[in-house]
Amino acid sequence: MIILHNLFHPLKSARTLIIFQWQIASMRFKDRVDAGQMLAAALENYRGKDTVVYALPRGGVILGYQIAKALNTPLDLIITRKIGYPGNPECALCAVSEEGRMICDKSGISIISDDWLKSEAQKEMQEAKRRRETYLSGRRPLSVEGKVAIVVDDGVATGLTLLLAVQVLRDRHPGKVVVAVPVASEDAVEKLRAVADELVVLVVPPYFEAVGAYYQQFPQLTDEEVVALMRASGKG
Repeated sequence: MIILHNLFHPLKSARTLIIFQWQIASMRFKDRVDAGQMLAAALENYRGKDTVVYALPRGGVILGYQIAKALNTPLDLIITRKIGYPGNPECALCAVSEEGRMICDKSGISIISDDWLKSEAQKEMQEAKRRRETYLSGRRPLSVEGKVAIVVDDGVATGLTLLLAVQVLRDRHPGKVVVAVPVASEDAVEKLRAVADELVVLVVPPYFEAVGAYYQQFPQLTDEEVVALMRASGKG
């Protein structure tokens, strides 16, 4: 396996970190399909292995579909929801799972009301459950025990939802957890490499902007589009 070192900081962990870095001028994907196909090429060594691809909806599902199709592996969902700061919902304060497991930014949680946080967590848990029912019609998650779990999203700013997704998957006893994303902040890379057995990133910009800044086209997905992709994958 070839490991290409990040251009901006040295490897500091025994876990595998693979970064395919190209010139800063070309750090934009055409769209999520393009990013998913590029990730699939980077994950080619998992073709033919006992693997399940897990996408974070909505945006990660297009990439997950492309990867699962290319590797000929099943596609499932892992649904964790971001809780944003009051007045700044795009900035992640916490992430919560369908079952109520939660992780938070320690530097920000001390100034937040417990009642407000509980209320927001309940809202996001309900939305996570709604999405599972809508996208998978109540089907049980695929078994990943002893298998490779590849967790996919369309980009990572803080990393909280992916960190929680890895925690949730660990409880299902996979043989290996691989996190694969097209673009991530340096801070998110440091967090994710501590919990994943392998982290595959296509681009780690020196000055991270919003995830959408690294795509030429980055529209919001609808529920209907996610349902169609899951049906096409054979899981919906």
